[in-house]
Amino acid sequence: MTQSNARRKFIRNFSIALSAIPLSACGGDDDPSHEGITYAHGVASGDPLTDRVILWTRISAPAGADDLDVGWTVAEDSDFAKVVASGTARTGAARDFTVKVDATGLSANRRYYYRFRCQGIDSPVGRTKTLPTGSVTQARFAVFSCSNYPAGYFNVYGDAAKFDDIDVGLHLGDYIYEYAAGGYASQNAAAMGRVSQPATEIITLTDYRRRYQQYRTDPDLQAVHAQMPFITVWDDHELTNDTWRDGAENHDPATEGLWAARRQMAIQAYHEWMPIRQPDAARPERIYRSFDFGNLLSLHMLDTRVIGRDKQLAYAGYVGTDRSFNSAAFTADVTNPARQLMGTEQTAWLQGQLSKSTATWQILGQQVLMARMMLPAPMVLGTVGYAAYFAIAAKVQAGVALSETEQQQLAAAPVPYNLDAWDGYAAARETVLNMARSLNKNLVVLAGDTHNAWASDLADATGQAVGVEFGVPSVTSPGFEGYFPTAAPAMVAAGMEQLIGPLQYAETASRGFVVLTVTPTETRAEYRYVDTIKSKTYSASVGKVLRMLPGAANRKIVAG
Repeated sequence: MTQSNARRKFIRNFSIALSAIPLSACGGDDDPSHEGITYAHGVASGDPLTDRVILWTRISAPAGADDLDVGWTVAEDSDFAKVVASGTARTGAARDFTVKVDATGLSANRRYYYRFRCQGIDSPVGRTKTLPTGSVTQARFAVFSCSNYPAGYFNVYGDAAKFDDIDVGLHLGDYIYEYAAGGYASQNAAAMGRVSQPATEIITLTDYRRRYQQYRTDPDLQAVHAQMPFITVWDDHELTNDTWRDGAENHDPATEGLWAARRQMAIQAYHEWMPIRQPDAARPERIYRSFDFGNLLSLHMLDTRVIGRDKQLAYAGYVGTDRSFNSAAFTADVTNPARQLMGTEQTAWLQGQLSKSTATWQILGQQVLMARMMLPAPMVLGTVGYAAYFAIAAKVQAGVALSETEQQQLAAAPVPYNLDAWDGYAAARETVLNMARSLNKNLVVLAGDTHNAWASDLADATGQAVGVEFGVPSVTSPGFEGYFPTAAPAMVAAGMEQLIGPLQYAETASRGFVVLTVTPTETRAEYRYVDTIKSKTYSASVGKVLRMLPGAANRKIVAG
């Protein structure tokens, strides 16, 4: 991508921070303690509005340092000749020396540059942008999920940082992972110099802070944060695997303490380390919030993980000792209207946001797949393998007689492949889909969590088209290639597309992100992949481009 002179200047200033703000803001150049001040974790911005944006950094101070005053400056240019806002923030050990300020008094739809200064030392320069108002012709997003540090290099972030025209980065969760060194997807961590710190599973506030510290030293992660503002939500691994409202699969109260305490510590660290504005300071667990891009789109960031989710169902509870499956009991439970994924309060809030928005597009930024992802029960329950199931289907096409067992396997009803997704909360999903349909909204859902790329049509229980879902691939976390190591990835993806009716596109073995471009006439998803995360040298390519057009007759995926 060709870089403009302004972009070259920004890159230079990001690498070599220049002077900007009065030295009195955080000590002068002759302050004897300034030698220990660094910005080892870069800078970031987030949650832009039309007149403000959150600015973030962390001061790496000498051990035992007292509280520090940190100056900040926002300018229209990367040389900081046209300063538009400045101030001072205070930080210290109580907030892990992170700095987060809400820079106000800005103009709508403007690029800005920002930096910090402490004890005469300048931070790297960051670039940000405020939201537009009125008639908006385009918005561009880079959409990420599932960035596991020990699994590989953050080449996906590095590739996204090369774009000069992205308005906002969206992270749909699993920004960090909680596992101990040598845990999930860590086979090559030592060779790559990416062994998790601390070495134990993170449980305490100190643990969570140290894990964020490690992730934020990554140069590609720093580069993408410095290039664009982010809007983020958490998924489960910012806390621990398969989190729900009152617990998690990967939390044992007998050995790891009260769930409420761990949850509170994880949430505190998240707010310290992420450039997020709290909608309600008295309720740090509430992160659902909306962003309006003029008359073009309303972006609603949801929490389907922490604030209202009921405990996940498990297939083991419906399989008898003879390996029979109690489908009646399972169907009754999965369709129970009382089961909540977002909770009643957040659901009512979303209803209100959709009702009042007059924008062309309604976009949901959230964690887990909303599309119906149904696979044959024998495959999901493990009684027949993926390849074996298709071998049975091939026999039918070839006119080969099936055994009684094979006939039963082929005739088995489909069930959700992932009960942690909206498929495990069928009534809650129907509530959201009915909202969008009854309000005649053009609905686009973004999802992460699975580590694979998906694109699906969304329809309500009666089959009426409601919108589309773009599921984004992971930054580093492994996809289905780990579950089907002997199957060709193209065959796995093609099989998924064949078996799952609403699914229009699958890519189950590549790491990447989605560039989402929204205009009044279309929402376009460009699936972009890197060829490796095991080497810092990589190439990037576009794998697929898909679109949705506005209007009740067009709420389905069409080719790009």
